[in-house]
Amino acid sequence: MKIQELDQQYIAKTYKRFPVTIVSGSGSVAVDDTGKSYIDMGSGIGVTSFGYADTAWQAAVTEQIGRVQHTSNLYYTEPCARLAQMLCEKTGMRRVFFSNSGAEANECAIKAARKHAADTRGAEYNVIVTLENSFHGRTLTTLAATGQAHFHELFQPLTPGFVHVPAGDLDALKTVMAQHKVAAVMIECVQGEGGVVALDAEYVRSLTELVHAQGALLIIDEVQTGNGRTGALYAYMNYGIAPDIVSTAKGLAGGLPLGATLLAESVQDVFSYGDHGSTFGGNPVSCAAACSILSRIDDALLAEVREKGEFLRRTFTGAPGIEAVSGMGLMLGLKTTRPAADVVNDCIAQGVLCLTAKDRVRLLPALNIPQEQLAQAAKVILDCCRG
Repeated sequence: MKIQELDQQYIAKTYKRFPVTIVSGSGSVAVDDTGKSYIDMGSGIGVTSFGYADTAWQAAVTEQIGRVQHTSNLYYTEPCARLAQMLCEKTGMRRVFFSNSGAEANECAIKAARKHAADTRGAEYNVIVTLENSFHGRTLTTLAATGQAHFHELFQPLTPGFVHVPAGDLDALKTVMAQHKVAAVMIECVQGEGGVVALDAEYVRSLTELVHAQGALLIIDEVQTGNGRTGALYAYMNYGIAPDIVSTAKGLAGGLPLGATLLAESVQDVFSYGDHGSTFGGNPVSCAAACSILSRIDDALLAEVREKGEFLRRTFTGAPGIEAVSGMGLMLGLKTTRPAADVVNDCIAQGVLCLTAKDRVRLLPALNIPQEQLAQAAKVILDCCRG
């Protein structure tokens, strides 16, 4: 039985897959079971930071597999400790909790914020404010945090204690913070699943000042925007702000499951023994992979990400069939005249893999995609946007 038939018979029907079976890849090129090659402009939704079969990543993973593939969090492992050190030294944060996914990293962030508020202000300070059009995960709690009603419809009742305000409306946030006992405000600097919309810099800075003036915490969701994606190590660094909690995942381990919740000095001791945990969080193989990825996201690479992002923005802005370009770095959204889904299907036919986000074509190529392949993919996308 063919792979696609097996999948359709035995896998839960939660994914509307494209008719492509990827069997191998190298760098930013994927190969399907017919031998057709594709330039990958999606990188597994921002996960394969250095593309397929990256040799340095492979070496780090296979070396660790040959030593210890897993041990419980009752014991120490070097990759886990080294990765935490790297994250803290690169961000100025103080402690890290490792999990397996972005949703789990956000769950930890929410738990940390509520516990901190209960410890310092009272248990009634439990409301988390998020922005409309946000996306924070698919668990019941992170769905409740997500500011998009259609994600809520099938899974009521959701976890209580979340309030959503329009992005960019500081007065609405002021009103909500006056009406509720707020533990934290949680934002994405670029709303990925919401259409690749970057928040206004002055709004983010004013929001940060307001949140801290009210004694609440600021959580930045960097699940998709983090680990070099926007041209800074984390997107909040483009805004010059100091969050209390940062969550990240996706590109951190370059293709293995790993989430991380970073805690600033203000909340570094919020958790004590037994307050939180994860069987697979901090897995030594995933952490070794992440050490390889993070060690190579340096200033030179980040400059390349910014340059390539500007190249794409220049290429697409004002082009026929493209109404607007949004996003930051190598996290871009194209508002197309044709339906985004039609553009993506045509791109697949011409050997380029793209994504969608709401009504936009979403581009998340590997951070190190060669310029020649980037230009080739951009040409195909332009042709498909014209129809």
